[in-house]
Amino acid sequence: MTGVTDFDVIPVHVVTGFLGSGKTTLLTRLLASEEFGDTAVLVNEFGEVGLDHLLLGEIAPNTVLLKSGCVCCTVRGELVDALRDLFSRRQRGEIPAFKRVVLETTGLAEPAPIVATLAADPVIRHHFRLGGIVTVIDALNALATHSAEPVWIEQLSAADRLILTKTDLLPEGEVQQVLAQLSALNPLAPVTLATEQALPIDEILPLTQATDGPMSVRLAPAVNGAAKAVGSHLGQTQSFCLEFGQQIDWTAFGLWLSLLLNRHGRNILRVKGLLNIAGFAAPVAIQGVQHLVHAPVHLPKWPDDKRRSCLVFITRELDARTIEQSFSIFVQGLRL
Repeated sequence: MTGVTDFDVIPVHVVTGFLGSGKTTLLTRLLASEEFGDTAVLVNEFGEVGLDHLLLGEIAPNTVLLKSGCVCCTVRGELVDALRDLFSRRQRGEIPAFKRVVLETTGLAEPAPIVATLAADPVIRHHFRLGGIVTVIDALNALATHSAEPVWIEQLSAADRLILTKTDLLPEGEVQQVLAQLSALNPLAPVTLATEQALPIDEILPLTQATDGPMSVRLAPAVNGAAKAVGSHLGQTQSFCLEFGQQIDWTAFGLWLSLLLNRHGRNILRVKGLLNIAGFAAPVAIQGVQHLVHAPVHLPKWPDDKRRSCLVFITRELDARTIEQSFSIFVQGLRL
């Protein structure tokens, strides 16, 4: 495991998932592993009395329990205070020099405001960065939850990785149906089965940022450069990929994306992609959750010889054609 100095930016991994999905069970299992050492854990619960910290306390007695309320709304400020306090105690030597932070959210939390909270505070940005969003999915109730709970879709769409629990309670055929549904709704996120004997902790909660860009995982299909929606039978949520070969003017693209998110950001659950920007030999990676877009990352090289820009969207009540036509108008008159 690579050493981390006090001057390194510490990754904060958000572990989310709907009520009863198995977040605490997963976290308890991770805490029992030697590979999970040097980790600080923040637990948020909804309700008058928190219980998860009691379960976790047998393994990690210094677990911090946030006050009652949802971390993405009423206690957003306290999340910042908790991270500042953790870092101060780390610097003073009162707690071990942890290398990562894991925030377990309430099952009712929307990930986007949490991401915004981490990005907005200048002190937090100096010491911490968003490591990734891990969403725990209950295989037994996934199909029913999808149609009944909008926040489930937002948790799923924001995920960089999915952990599928309770697969041992379903026939193999039904497990495959759930996997197909998850792939249709979020083709960007690899799926790990919680039933695996050894969970790949460094893949689920890595200490370093990926260097191969956000498109190293599977993409929603694009045919002949045109956007193709997948999973449209799953309701008003769909994922699709826009792929195009021409180089892009960065200023025009930035204006287009800003206007798009300003108008439709609530319904653009996730956007992630590689861009072939004019004047750059290597790709630029971008990603965003609803209205929030992370700073672009210049990657060292293209993952293949195609050198094609590709943007993957996960949207709600917003079809691919609307975004495609908008892109054509604002970015150099490009016709996809």
